Amino acid sequence: MDGFAKTLRDFIVQANSTELKTAIYPRTLADFRMQVSFGMGSPARVPWIAFTTPEMKVSKGFYPVYLYYKDRQTLILAYGVSETEAYAEAWPVEIQNEANTIEAFFGEKVPRYGDSFVFKVYQLQFAKHSDSFAIVYAKSGELAGDKELESDLQTLLEYYGKVASLKIRDEKSPTSQGLFYMEKQLEDFLIHNWDNTELGKRFDLIVEDGELMSQQYKTDIGPIDILAKDKKTGSHVVIELKRNQTSDDTVGQATRYMGWIKANKGDDNVKAVIVAGSYDKRLDYALRMVPNIEVFLYEISFKLKDFSQ
Repeated sequence: MDGFAKTLRDFIVQANSTELKTAIYPRTLADFRMQVSFGMGSPARVPWIAFTTPEMKVSKGFYPVYLYYKDRQTLILAYGVSETEAYAEAWPVEIQNEANTIEAFFGEKVPRYGDSFVFKVYQLQFAKHSDSFAIVYAKSGELAGDKELESDLQTLLEYYGKVASLKIRDEKSPTSQGLFYMEKQLEDFLIHNWDNTELGKRFDLIVEDGELMSQQYKTDIGPIDILAKDKKTGSHVVIELKRNQTSDDTVGQATRYMGWIKANKGDDNVKAVIVAGSYDKRLDYALRMVPNIEVFLYEISFKLKDFSQ
């Protein structure tokens, strides 16, 4: 989170220009995807920065978002709601009941995103004939410095992470069902293509009496996604997919399974591999304290071709 205030200020400066490129902006922040838009083809009336979990999209989902209403020189950090496509889930009822919508805050119809809910409102105060500006809280008029801006965002992201996690853990949730499908497909793909993966080059799957035992290996503290053995040392390797968990959850789960293997298999050299779609600072710092855990990153690509009879 440190340093994000500068990114936000750079966004505001660019939003007041005609430059639409976004390549200079980070693609992730903490455990979230970050997406920036200044418009397509021509400058948008309301540029934005959105933060989403992997299973959601700006066009279909709910997420924290900065919305910059340029004509009012107003920046809103909002409980964002997709305008493009309805999503099966939304922000909790207390947010919908207690927070003002953006249209309610302004007291009139706005060009875009009027149905999103207000978390924080900032007013921009530009110096004359200059790009320099101050950011103040619209309600109190107090200066919002870098520390305050980053704290506001962190508060909303932490809340969003908990809300999204609860919805994912609800097995009846469409989000949970979609994630379960994708995770299961990834796990099955790794097993069925083991010899052609980087994992397969270093580790062997466990087969007993002609049956594959590695996948969803049963323990009395829960199933291990994949349990393998190191080709060189014969030691056990716990392989866990970083589902839509926090980094702390994933590392904690991997270490618990390693402890179980050590206690029940007598393997003092057990190690773990986390298979993840992205690598963030939280995961990096956690792994510095657990050197016998590695991370493998996966990428998914699709290829389309013409069908001809």
